Amino acid sequence: MTTVVFADLVGSTSMFGRLGDETASRFVTQLVGMLSKIFEQHNGRVVKVLGDGLFVTFQNEGEALAACVQVQNHLHENSILAGGSGAPVEMQIGMEAGDVVEIDGDCFGDTVNSAARLADLAGASQILTTEKVWKALFPVQRASLRSMGPMHLRGRSEVSHVYRVEWQAAANGEATMVGRSLHAVPRKETLELTFGTTKVHLSPQQGSITLGRSPEATMMVNDPRVSRQHATLEWRGSQFVLSDASSYGTWVYLGDQSEAMVLRRTECYLVGAGTIVLGCAREDDNAPLIAFGVKARGMVS
Repeated sequence: MTTVVFADLVGSTSMFGRLGDETASRFVTQLVGMLSKIFEQHNGRVVKVLGDGLFVTFQNEGEALAACVQVQNHLHENSILAGGSGAPVEMQIGMEAGDVVEIDGDCFGDTVNSAARLADLAGASQILTTEKVWKALFPVQRASLRSMGPMHLRGRSEVSHVYRVEWQAAANGEATMVGRSLHAVPRKETLELTFGTTKVHLSPQQGSITLGRSPEATMMVNDPRVSRQHATLEWRGSQFVLSDASSYGTWVYLGDQSEAMVLRRTECYLVGAGTIVLGCAREDDNAPLIAFGVKARGMVS
């Protein structure tokens, strides 16, 4: 079994816009070279450099996890800035284990696709993996993984049980986590959504609510970028789940994160507070912004 890692630089497009192509390209080349050495120190094989990211394979899940954690710690502890622009460098990392097909040094297959989707799903400075990796780790390493529950990764029909690696013990969990363990004790919570002057509430007893351009939607958002039935929110297990069913996707900003988790026919768990944007990124003109907050029952405004 091979462990596949995709590590992508967050916000590279805006960095190239700020620094210019020549400066940004030189910086990214140096950064990728430095990260490649870290992966190789843990017996990783850099299959290819993907512009602003890396595609790496390992023969051992524990070594792959250790390498990913060292990469995040190195960027954080050394306060690496993007080409002197003042913006901290952050990576989003996806890791999956399974069979791969190797042809002329390149790797293909469902495991590779899954790792890439996990990297897309990860937020800034996050490492996401699956139950396959969790099962293969030693108990001491499993302790750093937190369940986000089952999720549909884009392009995959079956559900993947996703885990987040808590590589930074002092991090504010609520500001960075996409979800919590499905085995958590259920609490009395209400999800509050605000779009302009419209407020909608969802409690565990309600079933589900819909967001979209259709007049029949629970929260109607009249914008050409919004699908008629754009997204659904429901209480599942002990979590509020947002499921995208749109043509253009849904951007979810958790806590104070500047980078969004982009859902395209996938889903995520909502915790704390943040912003949901239907059909585009938050920075786009007149983006349809929906503020959300998960609150204890009785605190709803």
